[in-house]
Amino acid sequence: MMVNDVASWACLLLGSFFCIVGGIGLLRLPDFYSRMHGAGITDTLGAGLLLVGLMLQGGLSMVTVKLFLILLLVFLTGPASTHAVAKAAFTSGLKPLDNHQP
Repeated sequence: MMVNDVASWACLLLGSFFCIVGGIGLLRLPDFYSRMHGAGITDTLGAGLLLVGLMLQGGLSMVTVKLFLILLLVFLTGPASTHAVAKAAFTSGLKPLDNHQP
């Protein structure tokens, strides 16, 4: 029981950390594509760890099944939507920031 609580709290805290870091990235990063990376971290890793932590807290129940389905939906749609938005921005002419020009 104690191992389950420690693992779930570790997932919840780590997921919260990644959500905070992704939110700071959305505010501080210089261009659109870098900000998309921050949004991707929040979307998949942060939300995924939070959902895993909640599943560990829920035990074997119908709540865990519902949380697993939400996790599956987030992992399937998050990266695909981020990629689609970035590709649409690039196709419309938005170029990435290049800091390595002389």
